[in-house]
Amino acid sequence: MKHHVNVLYGAVILLLIFQVISFISVSSQSAKLISRQNQFEEKITGSIEEIKQENQYRFGEVVKSISQQETAFENQIELLKNTQQDFSLIIESSVKKVVTIATDISAGTGFAVGQDGYILTNHHVISGSNIIQVQTYDDKIYTAELIGSDASKDLAVLKINYNMDGFELANSDEVVVGQKVIAIGNPLGLSFTVTEGIISAVQRVGPNGLKAYIQTDVTLNPGNSGGPLIDKSGKIIGMNNFKVGNAEALGFALESNVIKETANDIVGVNIVN
Repeated sequence: MKHHVNVLYGAVILLLIFQVISFISVSSQSAKLISRQNQFEEKITGSIEEIKQENQYRFGEVVKSISQQETAFENQIELLKNTQQDFSLIIESSVKKVVTIATDISAGTGFAVGQDGYILTNHHVISGSNIIQVQTYDDKIYTAELIGSDASKDLAVLKINYNMDGFELANSDEVVVGQKVIAIGNPLGLSFTVTEGIISAVQRVGPNGLKAYIQTDVTLNPGNSGGPLIDKSGKIIGMNNFKVGNAEALGFALESNVIKETANDIVGVNIVN
């Protein structure tokens, strides 16, 4: 009888040991499963965040691209309107940026750049003068200060105490022969006269030996000197400078890239866009 009891106790002890081992094994497996599940959830969460960030970046790029395309489309539409019709859509705004320049010895034309009252004209228009006056399109008259000039480029920079809206200068390297343009000036004292023509040639050599002049068939007369040569987008591609003797349709304008560089050098800061 005692022998059977000992056998029973032994069996119970073995069963307890087996259960303890099984519990430890199951607990270990559960811990591993929980750890893997946590790692998986962290990985999934990280992936979701990365996907969200990537989608936000791509969405921002799409919005930016659409905005740029919309601006370009609007510019193309405006240019197309001007090309298909005439210059009437830009003359109204352009003529307000042009001024008449009168000195004690001569007269000419100028145009505003920037927003701080800077006026550009030809050097020969103001050369040797003691008084320089600027008349705006709305008949206001201002005494101008000569900031500086470059005789070789025939360019002068003036400043008035009036913040006019200024012209934007185009890239003259992109000007092509046959392109339509207008000139605004004061020929023979007829203020704010508009004439139309085309580009006849580019990179002509001027009296100063510089290959920096645009040839045009736009009618130019005394008083047009220093006035703007304007393209269909309303930007300046040149400053009307001189014509050949008494010939017709042989006018020349200093190209806008040279105007920009020279004017900014004279002032010492960028006043021309």
